[in-house]
Amino acid sequence: MKKINLFLSLLVLALSTQFNVYAQSTEKTGYKPGDVAIDFKLKNIDGKTVSLSDYSQVKGFIVVFTCNSCPYAIAYEDRIVALDKKYTPKGFHVIAINPNDPAAQPKDSYEAMQVRAKEKAFTFPYLFDDGQKIYPQYGATKTPHVFVLNKEKGKNVVRYIGAIDNNYADANDVTEKFVENAVDALLAQKAVKQPITAAIGCSIKTKK
Repeated sequence: MKKINLFLSLLVLALSTQFNVYAQSTEKTGYKPGDVAIDFKLKNIDGKTVSLSDYSQVKGFIVVFTCNSCPYAIAYEDRIVALDKKYTPKGFHVIAINPNDPAAQPKDSYEAMQVRAKEKAFTFPYLFDDGQKIYPQYGATKTPHVFVLNKEKGKNVVRYIGAIDNNYADANDVTEKFVENAVDALLAQKAVKQPITAAIGCSIKTKK
């Protein structure tokens, strides 16, 4: 009987361990509101590297994972420029990151990024996630996908994740400006009422 009980105990332990490993392997990665975002060092379209730590006197960041090729991303380009124009003077800087692998989508190559940024007169850094190491850490799944970071005691705390607004097709018909609402709340030192929304856009392209 003791041998049977020992065997059953070992079997339960083995199954429990296997389940825990499986659960960890399938657990979603990426940030949640309240998490601290790590810094990165990515190449900008001007050939220089950019990190969050380069900006010492800021209140926060509007980090936008976007690209050249996605129709949703293209539809939002002017609105991203407008966000930068409105909020950079207030201390929240826009940083755009292209997460796509150019081997999977040639239109999102570094050279194509440089051309697109010049065509649209981007006023913010447009960084290349070479090796696709940063977007999984954030948990970005779409282009565009926005993460609003608030500077708190020297750390970049995630306070909003999701879409820019509720109408990608027509900026004139937008009724909910999610990013603006989030940043305005943070500037007023208030809690973000809607910290998560569903990002609408194209899937991030990875090399097969």
